[in-house]
Amino acid sequence: MPDNFDLILTGGQVATPNGLESCDIGVKGGRIAALGALGSAAAAERFNATGLTILPGVIDTQVHFREPGLEHKEDLAAGSAGAAMGGVTAFFEMPNTNPNTIDEAALNDKLRRAAGRAWVDHAFFIGATDENADKLDRLELLPGCAGVKVFMGSSTGSLLVADDDALESVLRHGRRRVAIHSEDEPRLRERLALVREGADPSMHPVWRDEEVAVRATTRLMRLARRAARRVHVLHVSTADEMDILAANKDLASVEVLVNHLTLVAPDCYQRLGTFAQMNPPIRDARHRDGIWRALNAGIVDVIGTDHAPHTREEKARPYPQSPSGMPGVQTLIPVMLDHVNAGRLTLQRFIDLTSAGPARIYNMAGKGRIALGYDADLSVVDLKSKRTITNAMMKNKSGWTPFDGMEVIGWPKATIVRGRIVMREDELIGTPIGKPVRFQETLQQED
Repeated sequence: MPDNFDLILTGGQVATPNGLESCDIGVKGGRIAALGALGSAAAAERFNATGLTILPGVIDTQVHFREPGLEHKEDLAAGSAGAAMGGVTAFFEMPNTNPNTIDEAALNDKLRRAAGRAWVDHAFFIGATDENADKLDRLELLPGCAGVKVFMGSSTGSLLVADDDALESVLRHGRRRVAIHSEDEPRLRERLALVREGADPSMHPVWRDEEVAVRATTRLMRLARRAARRVHVLHVSTADEMDILAANKDLASVEVLVNHLTLVAPDCYQRLGTFAQMNPPIRDARHRDGIWRALNAGIVDVIGTDHAPHTREEKARPYPQSPSGMPGVQTLIPVMLDHVNAGRLTLQRFIDLTSAGPARIYNMAGKGRIALGYDADLSVVDLKSKRTITNAMMKNKSGWTPFDGMEVIGWPKATIVRGRIVMREDELIGTPIGKPVRFQETLQQED
């Protein structure tokens, strides 16, 4: 045990791999150095967590922070500030920026932009295209790269790998798990006539119906098995896909979103209009209930947000000229803890889906649990705090949330990144200290 610590947290209920324990946490050099009774130990700083619960740092593995090229919607500073305010200690950012993140230069540009501006730790996806498929095995091993992202269906931006030959080529180049946006582009094009000339926003899940998702995921499983490549299917929105994915768990891991677990059609479109528009869409209660069943059956591995902000003016355009996407990184913890308090999932399952699960799926180094030697990434929460989410609280540039006015039970009280307190009691502290996340496959490249 060190003679003295940089930080000691005392008095809290600590979510260790053994479950909730009453113990102190000693931090030294950014890592967890001791767990136990540390009342007499010396420390540069102490944190009294009495009445609070200390969780492994929550990781949001799907955000769009829009930089470079779309900074009027969001940027790395504002997006990561929202993450820190929401108790999130790390994020993975998507490649559909301007320019797209499809080569080493674009990845390094994002890493440079994040240095000194990102409040929490981070990694960036490389986007797959027809043109860079044969380079992905090298690109996925670059330091700071979260892996490869594939868009099978058009969403936002110009990245698209729509046909089977191109997708199989992507899957055959590399060995890390590939993140997939699974929607069938041919069916999307076939059905666009339903809304092209204008429609009510409630038509969004009619245009992008469940068959759009089912067809793509069925194709994906066939090609992934042929290529013997692990895939991570993002933002699964249908009950129907879960049976397909359950039959392929040796290759496929599964992400679901806070939005698909919480919002439901037609209510969300009646209340929010185009502000509820996202890809894949919010669907009816049958699908929401099916996603919850899959989560509780263990099919789901990760919860993310797909934080994808647009300005109010952009979202207010008539459908379908309105862009798809909603903010979410800052509200992940309070909305999901409200589900915990409502009995829809256990706290232990929440931890698995937001820290241990992401670390396991993406093979992160030193993150995902409160244990000796791990990074001291901690999300400190009050499980019984009753608060109301408001637009005014949001740090994202667009300044709105689909959960405005929602009363929740459970709130982030502090965000600790590698032993540094970056948020406490709804206030950011100090300066941005985020660093690139490290992955087991890329450690050799970093040394």
